Formats: sequence, C-alpha cells, structure tokens
Amino acid sequence: MNPSHKQLIQIALVALLLIGCVAVLLPFTGTLLFAVVICLTTLPIRNRLLTLCGGRSSLAALLLSLLLLLLLVVPMALLSGSLADAVQIGIRQVKPLLESGLPSDPPTLLSGLPIVGPEITQYWQDLAESREEMNNLLRQVFDPTRKFALAAVALFAQGLLQLVLVIFFVFFIFRDAHLYADALLTGSRMLAGDLGERMLTLAEGTVTGVMAGIVGTAAAQAMVAMIGFLVAGVPGIVLLTIATFFFSMVPVIGATLIWLGAAIWLYNGGQTGWAVFMVLWGMFAISSVDNFLKPILISRSASLPLLLIVVGVFGGVLVFGFIGLFLGPTLLALGQVLIREWLAHAGPDSPAALAAEAEKQ
Repeated sequence: MNPSHKQLIQIALVALLLIGCVAVLLPFTGTLLFAVVICLTTLPIRNRLLTLCGGRSSLAALLLSLLLLLLLVVPMALLSGSLADAVQIGIRQVKPLLESGLPSDPPTLLSGLPIVGPEITQYWQDLAESREEMNNLLRQVFDPTRKFALAAVALFAQGLLQLVLVIFFVFFIFRDAHLYADALLTGSRMLAGDLGERMLTLAEGTVTGVMAGIVGTAAAQAMVAMIGFLVAGVPGIVLLTIATFFFSMVPVIGATLIWLGAAIWLYNGGQTGWAVFMVLWGMFAISSVDNFLKPILISRSASLPLLLIVVGVFGGVLVFGFIGLFLGPTLLALGQVLIREWLAHAGPDSPAALAAEAEKQ
C-alpha cells in the first residue's frame, strides 16, 4: 500500500473516532460542563473532606455528592412539586370561569386600585354582560398562560433530573480529580506553553468567582426575602425562600415575581399595611442585594456586564435547560476573560511581542 494512502486512512480513522466520541458525549455536554463548574467551585470543600477522610478520594467524593444532593436536589424537588400543584389549582379555578362566566363584580383587589379601579370595574361588568366577548378573552389569556405554566413546571422537572446527573458526574470527577488535573495541566502546556498554564489558572478563578457571585447573591436574596416573609406573616415560608433562591438567578425580574406575589396575596387578604411593607422590603432590601453584592463578588475575578448576565441566563436556559441558569453566564464570563487575556498577550505592546522585537534588533 502506498504510504500516502496509508496515512490518509489513518487520519480518516482518527477523524471518525473523534466524530463518534463527540456524538456520544454531545447529549451530556451541558451536564458535564456544569459538573466541572461545580467541581471547580467546591474544590476547597473537597480538599477539606479529603483530609478528614485520610486521603480516601472515593469517600470524600461520596460525602460531597451527598451534600450536594441535600442542598440542591431536595429543595428543587420540593419546588417542582409545589409548582405542579399550583398550576393544577390555577387551572381548576379558571375552568369554571370558562363554563359559567365572570361574576358581575370584579375582585376587591382590582376594583380598589387607585385611578384605574373604576375603569377596570366598568370593563369587567361589560365583559360579564357579553358572554361571547368574555369567553374569547378568557381563552386568549388562559391558553398561553396554561402553556407557560406547564412549560415552567417541565423546566424545573428537567432541571431536577439534570442536577441528579450532574452530581453523578461530580462524584467520578472528584474521585479521580488528580488524574484530570494533571491531564489538563499537561495539555495546556503542550498547546500554549506558559500562556496555556496561565489561562488555565485564570479560567479556574473566573469560574469560581462567577459561580460565587451568582449563587452567593441568590442565597443572600433568599435569606433577606425569608426575613420579610416571616415579619409579614406570609405562609409557606420555606417554599417561598427556595423559590426566591432559584428565581433570583434570573436577572431583573427573578426575585420580584416571588415577593410581588406575596404582596398581592397580603393585599387580597385585607392586609394592606403588610402588603405595602412587602413591596418596600422587596424594592429596597431584596433587590438591593442583587444590585450591590453580585458586582462585588463577580468583580473579584471578572467584570461581567449586566448584558452578558442576561444573555447568559436566557441563552443558557434555551441551550442547556435549567442548568443554563448557572452555566450560561459562567461560560460567557470565561470566554470574555480568556479572549481579553489572549488579546493582551498577543497585542503589539504585550511582553511577548516586545521580547520578539528586541530579539530582531
């Protein structure tokens, strides 16, 4: 056989093997990446457990996996079940309106609104008198709302399964962490020398900083919200706190959905003063945590603009599902930092370029 033909066959076989490996790993790309992110973020905890376990990596990885199950999967399961129940209750309450029509008078919550209350009351009464127009309106609102609510429940259920799979991967990554760390270090040196090693260190710091910013801010907002729920006497404090934690990762509107819903519930129950307190607490206490704490935590490793956070969250959810809430902003921050470092290293005024210019002279 011609040597050139033999070489082409070898290249083709290697290419087919790589394509096959990529095809097998592709469905698990998001979960594997998120498992790596969690491993980097919780590395100090793993090292501490490894010391306490006498160097037994399997036991340390098992203990950390159980801890992650307790902190992530159990609250997620409670929240998913509560959302499913809430959607079913909402559908049962709306269906009678489709069948029997609206009552003649609107709820006190709507009719009592300042300025727009009388107009809403008049429009409500017009709808109640016109059964056909009212049914059309209810169907236009009911169907999209029902689909959105069911999609939200499906997203959280999918996230629950993804988190279980992520923790499964975390166990094996932490069990053989020294092997993966040596392989990454060797590969980065082979690809880019000292720059590769520096960028690997930079990537670790960026991932840790962004995750600490996102998760730390969400946890702080959840704790502050829990204090407000306790003071105002809102029921279901545990579930509302868990919901605040997860929804806080959605920029701008995330936590607002929870505390505003609690304020509406208080107002509808005749507790106007506590409803006003809940709104003020949400605006000036809960939201201020996101405005001040997150930039401080993230700026330690990377200055991540709000636009990247928003795009990272929503784009991450579209691509990776629920874990995209965490993974999307982290990947964008990592890409931004690595591109900046590469441009700084490869620019005309970089140390490498100056050294090369000095050698020419």
